[in-house]
Amino acid sequence: MNPRLKKILLVVLAIALLAGSSTLQNSLNRDRDKLGLTYIAPLENAPPVLAFTTVALGGFRGLIANMLWARASTLQEEDKFFEMAQLADWITKLEPHFSQVWIYQAWNMAYNISVKFKDFPDRWRWVQSGIELLRDEGLRYNPNDVLIHRELAWFFQHKMGAFTDDASLYYKQQWANAMAEVFAKQKPNLDELIHPQTPDQTNRATLLREKYKMDPQFMKDVAERYGPLEWRLPEAHAIYWAARGLEEAKRNPSKVKPDDLIMLRRVIYQSMMLSFMRGRLTENPFEKVFEFGPNLDIVPKVNDSYEEMYAAEADPGQKVGILRAQRNFLRQAVYFLYVHNRMADAAKWFKYLGQKFPNQSILDSDPRALPATLTLDEYAVACVETDLNETSRDRVISMLEGLLMTSYNNMLIGEEDRATGLRLLARKAWEIYQTKVPAERQDAMGLPPLEQINRDVVTRLLDPEQGMPPEMRAVLRTKLGMPKETAPSEATPAPAAKT
Repeated sequence: MNPRLKKILLVVLAIALLAGSSTLQNSLNRDRDKLGLTYIAPLENAPPVLAFTTVALGGFRGLIANMLWARASTLQEEDKFFEMAQLADWITKLEPHFSQVWIYQAWNMAYNISVKFKDFPDRWRWVQSGIELLRDEGLRYNPNDVLIHRELAWFFQHKMGAFTDDASLYYKQQWANAMAEVFAKQKPNLDELIHPQTPDQTNRATLLREKYKMDPQFMKDVAERYGPLEWRLPEAHAIYWAARGLEEAKRNPSKVKPDDLIMLRRVIYQSMMLSFMRGRLTENPFEKVFEFGPNLDIVPKVNDSYEEMYAAEADPGQKVGILRAQRNFLRQAVYFLYVHNRMADAAKWFKYLGQKFPNQSILDSDPRALPATLTLDEYAVACVETDLNETSRDRVISMLEGLLMTSYNNMLIGEEDRATGLRLLARKAWEIYQTKVPAERQDAMGLPPLEQINRDVVTRLLDPEQGMPPEMRAVLRTKLGMPKETAPSEATPAPAAKT
């Protein structure tokens, strides 16, 4: 071949390769930017070690992070958790803008490592570490990352809020204690934290902002939109972080996947449902612990959240799922309202249920039970029969409270037979549920003694601020054999009737 022609061909080949590499590099740059691996602006307020690694190591950061990740996996298999946690800290410092690194390490701490420990305080420390890694560190370097917001919300909804972990009640108690410190052991008052007037209020507002990284003004906005919410419970915080994630998604639409938004919306309406089922928190003056109950005041907002999520969803399959969840919520809302003697509200939502889903059965046990074929009373009775075979702790506690509360209301109007029957039904339901819970799961899934549930109901009914009117309280005290001058907190209500 002519040497001159050969040189020309080589030059042309070099130009073609350079053009191809340039196109490939552009594609790689787009992928790096999408994954958050491209550093355009220097990190602010970064510790010296992080500033050094992100600048000095350059492209070798990824290789070093991969080596550390492999070593961390080996240490975890060997149950060397503290050494592994140190490596996890280094990995996140090497790749601070890669959200999956933060999510994986936090999940590992909260879910995989925590359950290796038998003692609940040890488990709680690892769950806290996972939450703090996402909230305090991950969002510090990725304040607009939707995935980290989604995962943080999920930790509150599932790891802390659900009952899948034997230590879940301990987690809830610890979180309630922490939030009680923020709110000075009083009913949450966000206005005093938004505009603190005293040194105590200033200190608590600082605690909320700096330790828990929460904005009281945004909390108030969330409560007005989705509440009333009980901020001492994890479901309220799941809603907060999911709503925060949706706000960040609006600011960064080009970096958001539709599936991420679906997950955030799902966290909100699922947590709203949980807030309805167990969103009322009261302190048991006898046992000195917190007790959970249904938040019936939130029913309209929960229904609104389903309507809102349905309107925002574009995927037909997801729309079907939202409607199914809304229908299940409405069926439970009608039942809870009925057994809590809120008949007008129960009738209202029973009518709405029939209008919204006229051709779907409202009883799982009878596909022919359409809304038009059952009365409200018939529906409630059928639900009680279903609950006798129920295995949901929250649902059963709500049902027991409702039966006892309705029993006392019937007692006041002279319907003694019905009142006694409801208490007997409550006793039977309690016994059936307890026999279905395995002995090794009693701590996590078992019910409090029925006498304790009964005391809590009577205490709420006799509460001068939120209970019955004065004349009704006086009659109830008389029927229960309590002296007129006895304060509700000092009363010892009669135990529920036994079979």
